[in-house]
Amino acid sequence: MENKRNIPIIEWEDMDKKKFYVFGVCMTMMIRVSIYPFTLIRTRLQVQKGKSLYNGTFDAFLKILRTEGATGLYRGFLVNTLTLFSGQCYVTTYELTRKFVSRYSSNNTVKSLVAGGSASLVAQSITVPIDVVSQHLMMQRRGESMGRFRVQSKVEGKRIVVFGQTKDIIVQIFKADGPKGFYRGYVASLLTYIPNSAVWWPFYHFYAEQLSRLAPKDVPHLLLQAVSGPLAAATAATLTNPMDVIRARVQVEGKSSIIGTFRQLMVEEGPWGLTKGLSARIISSTPSTIVIVVGYETLKKLSLRPELVDSRHW
Repeated sequence: MENKRNIPIIEWEDMDKKKFYVFGVCMTMMIRVSIYPFTLIRTRLQVQKGKSLYNGTFDAFLKILRTEGATGLYRGFLVNTLTLFSGQCYVTTYELTRKFVSRYSSNNTVKSLVAGGSASLVAQSITVPIDVVSQHLMMQRRGESMGRFRVQSKVEGKRIVVFGQTKDIIVQIFKADGPKGFYRGYVASLLTYIPNSAVWWPFYHFYAEQLSRLAPKDVPHLLLQAVSGPLAAATAATLTNPMDVIRARVQVEGKSSIIGTFRQLMVEEGPWGLTKGLSARIISSTPSTIVIVVGYETLKKLSLRPELVDSRHW
C-alpha cells in the first residue's frame, strides 16, 4: 500500500489512452474559454508603448469591455482554438518523454525538466503560426489597430464575419512577409516557452511535495496540487516574462531581431518594460492553472486503467 503522505504520479503506461484524449480535448476547450480574455489583455499590455492606452490589467479589462463589448475580449478566439491540437501534442510529448527519460534516471526533477522542455518545443512548432494570426486579431480595436495590420471593417457594404477578418490578416501577413511571416517570433517563442515549461513542472512537483509534508494527512492530494500549480506558474512566469514581452513585440510589430527589440525596449522604457503584462500573466495563470492542474490530474485519474484503480490512494 502507498504512503498517503506521498503524492502518486500517474505515468503514461498507467492510463487508458482513448479516455485520456477524449476527456483531454473537452477539458482544454473549457480552459481556453475561461482564460482567453486575460491572454488578450496581457498581449495588448505588452505591445502598447508605455501606458498609452491602458494603465494595467484591470484598467484594460474595463476599457475593452466598455468600448468593444464582451466580444472584444474574445477577438481571435476561434483561430486560437486550433491550438487544441498542439495542446494534445504537448501532453503526449510530455508523458512519452517522461517514460523515455525514466530509463536513464529515476529522478522526478530530471524527468519533469526534460519532458517539459521537449513538450514545449513540439507544441510551439505547431502553435506559433496560429499565435501570429490570433495575436494580430487581438490587436484590432474598434476603428483602429495596435499592430502592423488592420482588418477592413466592411466589405461591399457588409460587415466582415470573424473568419473574413482571419482571412484578411492571413493575406496581409503573407503579402508583407511571405510564408516566414507565420513563424515570426518562433525563436523568441521557443526561448520563452521552453524554459517556462521546463521550469513549471519541476516546481509543480517540488511545491506539491513540500506541501504534502506540511499538511495534515487527511488533506486531499488534489487540493495540494491545486495550490502547487499556481505557485509554480507564478515562479515560471516571473522568470520568463522578459522574454515573453520581447516575443509579443517581435510577432506583433514585425521585428526581426530579438536583440534589437530588447535594446529598443530598454531605451524606451528601461528595465521596467520587461515586467509588462506580468500581473496579467500571473492573474490569468492563477485560476487557469488551478483549473488545468485539477482538470489534468482528474483526467489522469479518470483515464487510469481499471485494474490499477484500487491500488492508488488519493
